[in-house]
Amino acid sequence: MADIQSNSTGWKKSSRSAQGDCVEVNLSGDEVLIRDTKDRQGLVISVSTEAWQAFLDGIRDGQFDQS
Repeated sequence: MADIQSNSTGWKKSSRSAQGDCVEVNLSGDEVLIRDTKDRQGLVISVSTEAWQAFLDGIRDGQFDQS
């Protein structure tokens, strides 16, 4: 998995995000905040840390790989 880079506001994004076409996350207590890197003032989605962990586990397990 790629390293995570953090900026001064606590938002993090993958070091593989060379052109900014990705999302950023902010681990905030019992929730994970998610936003579009290109629209930092736009919509922020909030999910539980459990849901975020399940998503990451699914990525690692290949559940979202396209055939």
